[in-house]
Amino acid sequence: MQIDILSLFPSIATATLGESMMKRAQEKGIVTFKSHDLRDWTHDRYRRADDAPYGGGQGMVMKCEPIFEAVESLRTPETRVVFMGPCGRRFDQRIAQEYSTLGQKGGHLIILCGHYEGVDQRVLDHLVDDEISVGDYVLTNGVIAAVVFVDAIVRLIPGVLGDDDSATDDSFATGLLEFPHYTRPPEYRGWKIPDILLSGNHAHIERWRREQALERTRQRRPDLLPPEKS
Repeated sequence: MQIDILSLFPSIATATLGESMMKRAQEKGIVTFKSHDLRDWTHDRYRRADDAPYGGGQGMVMKCEPIFEAVESLRTPETRVVFMGPCGRRFDQRIAQEYSTLGQKGGHLIILCGHYEGVDQRVLDHLVDDEISVGDYVLTNGVIAAVVFVDAIVRLIPGVLGDDDSATDDSFATGLLEFPHYTRPPEYRGWKIPDILLSGNHAHIERWRREQALERTRQRRPDLLPPEKS
C-alpha cells in the first residue's frame, strides 16, 4: 500500500510514522509512507500555500492551486483522496477496516491535511473522494489527524502486527470495549489478579472476558450496545 500525505508540516508525519509498528510495516514492504510539503507545488517566491478568505473573516484558507497540482502529480487510477477535516465522516473502527481492506489490495491513498481555516471549497468539490474527522474537537493541524487515521488503518493489514489475531480483540473490533488485562506478578501491593485467569480453563476464561467486556461497555460506552427490547 502506498500512502502519500500532503501537509504544510510534513516532518510531523515523517517522525511519527517512522517509529514502532509503522516503521516495521515499511521494513516488511507492506506499506510505503511519503510525506510531502505542499509548498513544493507553489510558484511564487514566498512559497505561499494559503491566502485570506474572500468575504473577509479571521484566519487563512489553503489555496487550491498547489493542492490540485500536488494531487494530480501523485494520482494513479487506483488512488483515493482523503481530506482530514472537521466536517467529514466521524472516524471509527468500521471505517478503519474499510480502508485497511483497500490496503490489502495494494491501494493508493493521498491524504490531504487541513490547516488554518481549512481549504478552498473547490478542492472538496472536485478533488476529494472522502472527508474524515477523527472527532468533535479542534487540532492545531490536520497532519496530527492524518497520523491517527493512518495508524488505525495500517495496523489492521495482515502482517503488520506480530500476531494478526491480536487486532480482533481490540476495543471496538467486536463492537465492545476490550476486557481488562493482567500480567506478572500475580500479586502486587496486595492486589491480586482474578483467580479465573490462573485456572487454566480457557472456556471459562473466554466467558469471563466476554462478561467483563460487556460490563465495561455498559458502564463506559452504553451507546455502543444495541437498545434493550421493551
